[in-house]
Amino acid sequence: MQYWARRLEQEIDGVMRIFGGVQQLRGIYNENRNLFEVKENVPRKLVEKVAGDIESLLAKKVRALKRLANAAEKFQKAHHWQDNIREEDIEYYDSKADTEYDDPDGEEIEREKSNSLKLEFTDDANFKTKVNYSYAAVQIPTDIYKGSTVILNELNWTQALEDVFIENRKEDPSLLWQVFGSATGVTRYYPATPWRAPNKIDLYDVRRRPWYIQGASSPKDMVIIVDVSGSVSGLTLKLMKTSVYEMLDTLSDDDYVNVASFNEKAKPVSCFKHLVQANIRNKKVFKEDVQGMVAKGTTDYKAGFEYAFDQLQNSNITRANCNKMIMMFTDGGEDRVQDVFEKYNWPNKTVRVFTFSVGQHNYDVTPLQWMACANKGYYFEIPSIGAIRINTQEYLDVLGRPMVLAGNRAKQVQWTNVYQDALGLGLVVTGTLPVFNLTEDSSDRKNQLILGVMGIDVALNDIKRLTPRYNLGANGYVFAIDLNGYVLLHPNLQPQIINFREPVTLDFLDAELEDENKEEIRRSMIDGNDGQRFIKTLIKSLDEQYIDEVFRTYTWAPIKSTNYSLGLVLPPYSTYYIQANLSDQILQVKLPNIKMKDFEYLLPNSFESEGHVFIAPREYCKDLDLSDNNTEFLENFIALMEKVTPDSKQCDNFLLHNLILDTGITQQLVERVWKDQDLNTYSLLAVFAATDGGITRVFPNKAADDWEEEPEPFNASFYRRSLDNKGYVFKPPYRDAGYRGLDLENNTIGILVSTAVELSIGGKTLKPAVVGVKLDLEAWAEKFKVLASNRTDRDQLGTRRCDPSTSCEMDCEANNKDLICVLIDDGGFLVLSNQEDHWYQVGKFFSEVDANLMSALYNNSFYARKESYDFQSVCAPEAQSNTGAAPRGVFVPTVADLLNLAWWTSAAAWSLFQQFLYGLTYSSWFQTEEVAGDSMEARETSCIMKQTQYYFSTVNATYNAIIDCGNCSRLFHAQRLANTNLLFVVADKPLCSQCESIKLLQAEVRAPPRDPNQCELVDRPRYRKGPHICFDYNATEDTSDCGGGASFAPSLGVLLSLQLLLLYSSTSRHLLPPATCL
Repeated sequence: MQYWARRLEQEIDGVMRIFGGVQQLRGIYNENRNLFEVKENVPRKLVEKVAGDIESLLAKKVRALKRLANAAEKFQKAHHWQDNIREEDIEYYDSKADTEYDDPDGEEIEREKSNSLKLEFTDDANFKTKVNYSYAAVQIPTDIYKGSTVILNELNWTQALEDVFIENRKEDPSLLWQVFGSATGVTRYYPATPWRAPNKIDLYDVRRRPWYIQGASSPKDMVIIVDVSGSVSGLTLKLMKTSVYEMLDTLSDDDYVNVASFNEKAKPVSCFKHLVQANIRNKKVFKEDVQGMVAKGTTDYKAGFEYAFDQLQNSNITRANCNKMIMMFTDGGEDRVQDVFEKYNWPNKTVRVFTFSVGQHNYDVTPLQWMACANKGYYFEIPSIGAIRINTQEYLDVLGRPMVLAGNRAKQVQWTNVYQDALGLGLVVTGTLPVFNLTEDSSDRKNQLILGVMGIDVALNDIKRLTPRYNLGANGYVFAIDLNGYVLLHPNLQPQIINFREPVTLDFLDAELEDENKEEIRRSMIDGNDGQRFIKTLIKSLDEQYIDEVFRTYTWAPIKSTNYSLGLVLPPYSTYYIQANLSDQILQVKLPNIKMKDFEYLLPNSFESEGHVFIAPREYCKDLDLSDNNTEFLENFIALMEKVTPDSKQCDNFLLHNLILDTGITQQLVERVWKDQDLNTYSLLAVFAATDGGITRVFPNKAADDWEEEPEPFNASFYRRSLDNKGYVFKPPYRDAGYRGLDLENNTIGILVSTAVELSIGGKTLKPAVVGVKLDLEAWAEKFKVLASNRTDRDQLGTRRCDPSTSCEMDCEANNKDLICVLIDDGGFLVLSNQEDHWYQVGKFFSEVDANLMSALYNNSFYARKESYDFQSVCAPEAQSNTGAAPRGVFVPTVADLLNLAWWTSAAAWSLFQQFLYGLTYSSWFQTEEVAGDSMEARETSCIMKQTQYYFSTVNATYNAIIDCGNCSRLFHAQRLANTNLLFVVADKPLCSQCESIKLLQAEVRAPPRDPNQCELVDRPRYRKGPHICFDYNATEDTSDCGGGASFAPSLGVLLSLQLLLLYSSTSRHLLPPATCL
């Protein structure tokens, strides 16, 4: 077998030496030394510069933010409240006035009459939408009556912000959305643009946005206790479940929470035994488990509160250590549990108690009011589903009191997690600053209400533009994390589906393959330190099929005046890079008779003789139109080059010069190596070269028709893996388990073999290019059989038949009916086989071809396995059972009710409107058997995928072993091929099928429920830091306002139209579809 292995190694090496042209390409680079310089990447300097640039960018936004917050406080203080203010007295642009909504049956709903300004809008590239820079826009949540006195006064004083918005933009034209989110629910944003609403009723409320929640209060430790005694049943229990669901959505990653149910005893609703971080995954566990609560037994408030206080007093866990609160949901009771409060909370009252009376009942609510008032909290009533959203978020006003009373000390600019902008900017971060009510009452006492939160968006793309890219090479990159360890920048931050209500939270240790070194780097970054570390680590290939063990240098430093930290990852071969300098050679391309020679080789008319050229779709010049179609992009590029010179100020000289340099260098490779060789002699479909400069040249031209690799080398898996691996990297076309193969007579299958070109110039080592060949599978499969045989050139196949009963030595050609001979790559994928029925399976994970043999290779340590999770995947929604999900029923009024005008303005009617409105949001309130067409957009949902990759372990020697299975045992031999990523395996064919092994799985699968196990993960939480300052107490706080129910002031016109729609939907044969998240 070692003889066969040497023959295979020599053949591969010979072909690559002749056609790869590694040596010749080195010579070409050296001959052209006058056309480029070798520059050095100095990690610490790069990190320092980029961190400084990001700091300067954000500092400009902070200045605008502070100017807005100060102006808002001044305007509100100077404003005179008007009790008799009318809608027609206020002039503003209602962003929803021109928004069209569809009813569940696809018919347009008639819009409410509006006094909104009529504006004209123009397309703006910065905002990716139409805007008007002369005005701000107003968005008012659908469930808030815009004609109420509170809202009209709010609109009146916030109108003055428009001038400040405009002035800010004059000082910094790069400013994006400037937003004031009011505690009343009003949003005023600049510049004006029509609201981007879904086809259904718009339930956007700024007070539930991640940036508002973060800016409106200090971090929270919250325990939610839910009364599940026997009296809580039916609709009341459903209201409680939904209330908890909504309460959880008011928490951010800086907060900690636990949820428990109680009757005679209290117990957690989930597997979490203590407070856990209120991140998306933990909240999802709570939301799922809350649905399983069942009402039974009797009420014992003491059990619930003692459990909650014990949770808050547990100091052996990670928690927020700021605002502490208990939220109790109940249908009512008589016990005030004063002894519990005396024991745990008085006299300091460090824990606030918020009580919620849920459902329609006649219980005395005085004890619930007393509990809240006696513990610096607030009492709320939730009689119907329509009251849930407003009453589960207003507790934030109470938590804001110490902030307001702290004055300027609490004016802390905070930068948010990454989240999706509701108006279409894509991924953004927002700088937030609370806005306080500075008015005083007649006793000169300070007002303690928060007016709202001011925010200014920064698009992630604007931050990315400040980071280096192409000089770092294909495998170098910049990343940034926040105090939670979540990435702000990272090449693997690619959320597929984004829920507008949740931030995008990908931990650094989930963006990369976790190890101890990275844990320590992450901790140091969160602590605000700078540092550098050279480590050996595992990385996943771009196509997520392979694992490579690589060396990387991590360098990091804090971004001052923010809560972010910046990191740079650099492979050893990217310490140096090429910078072309063609200024002396460049002539104006647009002059008809003196075109730059290298540029001519980009023109399609040269492809037939020089090979097809793909150019990476990079932003070489400002006016260059990018396109996913490489032919079209090349045409755009050529057209632009005929108008400008490569030295033009509107072009990126580094990118453009390197592109032209590599065009010429790869063309010389064609002339010196490829043109003189007959590819058919060695059964090659193509030869190719790809470069850091963005050129991929494929020869001959016809081979480009079947070229499926990315035109951007930095995004091509073969390119990046070749840089990280020594020798020749084989890459078969990936085939999943269900692939059934092509007719090989009419289709050729190619196998890429590539290797990096390593240069040493003046003692500086770099890898500026990758070269390779594309093997014809069918021809090389035949060649493989010959090379793995004992045949010499003089032997004839027909005279060499051996079998186990003869004394001659068996081989892979003569005994292909008895022996399986295969080449498997380092990911476990089949590359070549002596079995013809394996040929269509080339590219499959080998366990799909021979599970028994692949298991033996894994069990004998030829392969190691790495499992990880992708938290950014997209899946089809799972079918859900309707058991227990049918509606309790929506009350439909009688004809007498409809004829009674007083009924229409009653609380019952308003409650019905709310039930309808929120029923659109909470799909579980309606049984859905038919789905209207506009809900098809909800077919896909975010999910967690489990990934498994295999890679070579440290075994290098030849290995013989028996797969023990009695009479079905098999002998196999395995050996790594030197200077390749291949494993050569020879094994007996299976004699029977009684020894089937458990098939190793490699394909990505949807993670089963609770995998990864959140219940275990929370007991070893990852290191994080919360905000460094806390405002949860002020001695002057007035706690006398502690609640007494809540009510809405309905609009008669809105109520009438929507109630009729409710009646129609209740009687229609079409059932309401579930609403998607906003």
